[in-house]
This record gives sequence, structure tokens and C-alpha cells, in this order.
Amino acid sequence: MAKLRDNSHFLAFRKWDFEDHGKMLNSSFLTVHRMIPRPNSNEYAEFYAGYVNHVAEDAQPIEVLRSRQTEVPALFRGLSEETLNTGYAPGKWTPKEMLGHIIDTERIFQYRALRIARGDQTPLPGFDQDAYMETAHFADRSLESLLDEYVAVRMATLSLFDSLSPDTYPLMGEMSGFPISVRGLAYITAGHEGHHLRILQERYL
Repeated sequence: MAKLRDNSHFLAFRKWDFEDHGKMLNSSFLTVHRMIPRPNSNEYAEFYAGYVNHVAEDAQPIEVLRSRQTEVPALFRGLSEETLNTGYAPGKWTPKEMLGHIIDTERIFQYRALRIARGDQTPLPGFDQDAYMETAHFADRSLESLLDEYVAVRMATLSLFDSLSPDTYPLMGEMSGFPISVRGLAYITAGHEGHHLRILQERYL
């Protein structure tokens, strides 16, 4: 098993071999790649339509997320230390804060998808992204620390969606007072990251 910086709380289910952040050379962990149909418009709130539409018609959200596992770390490593810690305008998140927000949000979407896929009909509350940012202290962390976390969260997201049976994709729950499906969350997760990566490319590159 490849060495991790701190593997005292790491439980190895399968053998993983990594080269750099997020590049999997030999893995028997993520092997089932299923097609997730695009959600209908009644499977998510109108607010999320932009995120769903951010995933191209001929693209699969999980494969998009899988490919970004190596692309995103390379993108952030290409930024200078000054750029990483400077917002493009007053009050705007820095690239490091943006990366932290992507991580936090993916964790929450992943959790919501799990509960709905397991048949849990408990309404799921929203969250205040600005309040999260105030206590996250992403600026105090190194880029490599954030990228370590990014890859760990992404692998958990991929393993979850790869493990789900297709009959769970259309299952519906409630999120922030609006209906949401499991497959809707898959597309929203990929589209939300894509939205922020577009801002990164337009404003910081």
C-alpha cells in the first residue's frame, strides 16, 4: 500500500498504488462504471439547472469527476503563491478558498446522495456557504494539504456512485425544501465544480 502522510486512521480495503495526487495506477476499487441518465427538470430545483447544464449532453458526470482527479491538482499547482491567496476582487474568494469550498460542497452532496439512495426520506437542510467559509481557515492551510483532502473526497464520491445500483438513480428526496434525485446530485456535483473551475480559468489564469 502506498504511504500516506498520516495513515493512522486509514483502513485499507483494497490495494491502491498512487503516483502523485489522485493518479491511480493499479486499483481494483473503482471498477464498475455505469451510465447515469440525465435527470429530468423536476428532479432538482431550478437554482441547480445551471450546474446540471454545465455537464455536456454527451458527458457522464462521474467520468467528468474522475478525469478532474488529476486535472484539478495540476491546475492549482500552476498558480503562484500570491495568486492562490488573493481574491480577484474585494470580498471574492481566493483560489485556495474556492478549492476548499469545492471540497466542502462535494462532501455535502455526497452525503445527501447516500441518504436518498438508501431510501431515507428525511428532509435534508441547506447550508450557508459563507458561514462555512468564515470558520474553515483555508488560507492557513498549505495547497498540498487541500489537494490531499480534495483527492480523498473525490475518491469517496467516485466509490459511492460507482457502487450504486441503477435503480437508485431516480430515487427522490428533499434538499433545501426542494425535490432532488440521486442522479440529479451526481450531475450537480460535477456541474458545481465545473462552475468554479470556469471562474478560476477566467479570473486567475
